[in-house]
Amino acid sequence: MWWLIFIALGMGLAGLAAFLWSLRHGQYEDLDGAAERILLEEDPVDRH
Repeated sequence: MWWLIFIALGMGLAGLAAFLWSLRHGQYEDLDGAAERILLEEDPVDRH
């Protein structure tokens, strides 16, 4: 039963490490930009 506690703690620490990594690499800098970019019209590019 103790190994379940260690696995849960390890998964929690891995999640925390991933969150801190994303904070340091600027993943949360421009949250509104992605939401607005989808509304902008772009000229279709002929890829043929």
